[in-house]
Amino acid sequence: MRRLFPSPTAPADLENREWGFDELADAYAYPAATAAGRPWLRANMVSSLDGAAHHEGRSQPLSSSADMRIFGTLRALADAVVVGAETVRQEGYRPARAREAFAARRAALGQPPAPVIAVVSAGLDLDFLLPLFTGPLVPTLVLTGEAAPAERRDAARAAGAEVVVAGEGRTVDVARIPELLAARGLTRLLTEGGPRLLGQFAAAGVLDELCLSLAPMVAAGAAPRIAGGPPLEVPERFGLASILEEDGFLFTRYRRTADV
Repeated sequence: MRRLFPSPTAPADLENREWGFDELADAYAYPAATAAGRPWLRANMVSSLDGAAHHEGRSQPLSSSADMRIFGTLRALADAVVVGAETVRQEGYRPARAREAFAARRAALGQPPAPVIAVVSAGLDLDFLLPLFTGPLVPTLVLTGEAAPAERRDAARAAGAEVVVAGEGRTVDVARIPELLAARGLTRLLTEGGPRLLGQFAAAGVLDELCLSLAPMVAAGAAPRIAGGPPLEVPERFGLASILEEDGFLFTRYRRTADV
């Protein structure tokens, strides 16, 4: 892996070598303001050269070993991983695990051994018998509307999940999610999609950072872009924060211009 931007500051930055987890954690550290209670929502997505967010319903075919190291690092830095219900179903989500390489860093920040998984689901059409709900190190959160089916909310709680109301009726107001999680002490937030949820966060104006892995592949097909849904009235500008490269994959990081 090599650092392409910002300009390399040391000979080691130019070497094509495997970065250690400490180096990756420093490169992707959250802003200091999160320690003071300010939520920061970053997204981690992968895209093919022609804009596909996945191949045949899953992101793994577009990934690489370096992408997975960054994926694991971003999870290990987060207080909570926010994910849509469809992604939970498609990707076979499991609970986040404790990573020994990040244990000291998380302990120093007062974080539990693993991040919370927070699932966004209006209808609660989820299999609550999955380990994501029955066997996590920290209880999984389910973010839903106040009119979600009572029997589904009861099923979520019976499985060990915590239900958080984040919207009126049966809809989820994604604009409220960062503040609701921050009220629980979860300020370092990561969303892994899917495209519909990322599009909603972008439209709500609460996305602070985008970590985009650009895979040197052409997928064609009818896969969606990394963000779906209605277009923003005015496209929001993000500024380039960093670029890493390995085996033709570009690992970019953009921050909302107002936050750069």
